[in-house]
Amino acid sequence: MSDTHAPTTPPHEGTPREVFLAFLRLGLTSFGGPVAHLGFFREDLVKRRRWLSEESYASLVALCQFLPGPASSQVGMAVGLMRAGPLGMAAAWVAFTLPSALLMLAFAYGVTHADKAGLAGGWLAGLKVAAVAIVADAVLGMAKTLCPDRTRRSLALVAAAAAALVPGALGQIGIIAGGALIGLAVIRLDGVAVTEPARHHLPGRAASLAAFALFALLLVGLPVLAQVTGNAGISLFDTLYRAGALVFGGGHVVLPLIEAELVKPGGLTREVFLAGYGAAQAVPGPLFSFAAYVGAVMPVAPNGLAGGLVALVAVFLPSALLVYGALRFWTRLSTDRRVRDALAGINAAVVGLLGAALWDPVFTSSVTSGRGFALALIAYLALVLWRVPAWAVVAGAALGGAVLL
Repeated sequence: MSDTHAPTTPPHEGTPREVFLAFLRLGLTSFGGPVAHLGFFREDLVKRRRWLSEESYASLVALCQFLPGPASSQVGMAVGLMRAGPLGMAAAWVAFTLPSALLMLAFAYGVTHADKAGLAGGWLAGLKVAAVAIVADAVLGMAKTLCPDRTRRSLALVAAAAAALVPGALGQIGIIAGGALIGLAVIRLDGVAVTEPARHHLPGRAASLAAFALFALLLVGLPVLAQVTGNAGISLFDTLYRAGALVFGGGHVVLPLIEAELVKPGGLTREVFLAGYGAAQAVPGPLFSFAAYVGAVMPVAPNGLAGGLVALVAVFLPSALLVYGALRFWTRLSTDRRVRDALAGINAAVVGLLGAALWDPVFTSSVTSGRGFALALIAYLALVLWRVPAWAVVAGAALGGAVLL
């Protein structure tokens, strides 16, 4: 008689090829944003393939919610690392990111040629309107989860006001730091028991500390190097690296950080920027693949394919370094009450930052007429109340823009 009770802990060893094929499938089919991605991961990697236990998976999700960066991509990197070592980590990232990155690069070339031919028009405006509905849904959803009490709701509103008064990347960094300090001072979370992930294939202490050191060195050194050299490629890498290093709360929050740096006279226009952000909602895989589009449509070199690759690597590199460095220390770190209180403050401040971005640039640049406002309301209705998939809302908004705008 066959054994109907499958083991909860799978064999630990795997190969980079096995990891690549598993995550390529996920990268082609995982629509719906990071929460949906985590559900797809659990179904495929925990329940079907049995690569890790429910407890270990839950612990990885908790770790990656704690770190800045795209949570679903970080979970994938962590699973790849645990399954097949550093090459497995790289294979998981490449495979999960590749489909969406290629689609965003193709869209970048399409936008560039359509703009030159004078064909961008209404459908591009429709994509910008879709971004209004999607960011509004993200703000409200994150507020419900991350601001459950009066203290954190107040912090989010103050952060939104501060972002409106002090725009730009330095203001956003200051708001995030202020959120951490306020969290330490006034937020008190109950302790949460955390299960340690399985320890196979984890880097040693020295390698983990080296990853943290490299993360900090790049965060501090890249802005200096970009200013000293004046090199456009280093400047692009620096901008996307800092965005990836400072984004708490998921891919939507990368919007204000990148916009503050790159949308300016002589740089990207808001129209092109927001059109790509809207299109990113219609592709599977991580929203951070939007970086490939940004790098490709830059008005100065490196742009095109080279710029897309530079931006893509830069925005994901902080996540890879942090996951590699933090995995072995996670249990001790997650039980520190002060760390969790500071993170709660950061998350509330992030909700405020995204709320400010919803107004400017998303709404003010996208809704410029009564027809645009009507289309935005219809898109929001479809997305939130009727639960139409984001990709379908984006396609419908582009079609509606072509007809109405």
